[in-house]
Amino acid sequence: MNKQGKLYTIIFTFIVSFVFVFVLAFANDVTKERVEINEKLFEVRAFLNAMDIVYGTDEEALDIFEGLTEEKIKETTLYSTTVENEKIYAYRFSGNALWGTVNGVLAVNEDVTRVIGLDIISHNETPGLGGRIEEKWFRDQFRNEKISENGISINIGGDGDYNHENSEFDSITGATNTSQSMKTIINNAIKKLKDLLGSDE
Repeated sequence: MNKQGKLYTIIFTFIVSFVFVFVLAFANDVTKERVEINEKLFEVRAFLNAMDIVYGTDEEALDIFEGLTEEKIKETTLYSTTVENEKIYAYRFSGNALWGTVNGVLAVNEDVTRVIGLDIISHNETPGLGGRIEEKWFRDQFRNEKISENGISINIGGDGDYNHENSEFDSITGATNTSQSMKTIINNAIKKLKDLLGSDE
């Protein structure tokens, strides 16, 4: 009787486990395509936001993105378009911050003397601290920011530097390390763009 009880338990556990795994696999298969679409949309919106291109629906964003020019320069992919007679380029960057990799998009003008905009695709920074790099107030500091010979500098503290002629931005309070990392990431992206677009001084 005890053996039968053990056999029943083993069979029951196996069946439950099999059903559970099957349901998870089915759910993953069903949602996989939708997840991939959402990830693509998130990246598309980041490119358009960085390039300061206005869009409405997701469908409109995809249509506008498809209209951008994809350029391969030195095996690096850039996206470009012309806005108000000015050609702008967008570059997908990646760099290390405090807790992991930050992926985003930096857009600049053709001679790499101004940042058109910045947007974040993904990061692993602490919510409420370093994670605030994705907030609008932080990203808006870089909108149309002048690029100095030394790139972009950082001010520790502050509530946001919106003087776009001083080539500076304010750090996030309580997240100095992440802010310093963002300075390095952005300046590395600027250096890369100068090299790609022939604007290296």
